Amino acid sequence: MSELYRITFDPHICSGRPVIRGLRIRVKDILELLASGATPEEILEDYPLLEASDIQAALEYAARQSDHVVLRVA
Repeated sequence: MSELYRITFDPHICSGRPVIRGLRIRVKDILELLASGATPEEILEDYPLLEASDIQAALEYAARQSDHVVLRVA
């Protein structure tokens, strides 16, 4: 089941950037932590408002954002 419903956008929260469940925790922040080597357990420990499904949602969001068609002009 998709966890994308956890990703929200609000122009009054983080300038409309994608965040987790209306919290001021950006998807980008979670992805950067994972990319730098932090484990999901460490992230959950550092951000007690997060849930494991929030991390999955951030990964799913990133995967879907990277899947786009590249158009080439001949």
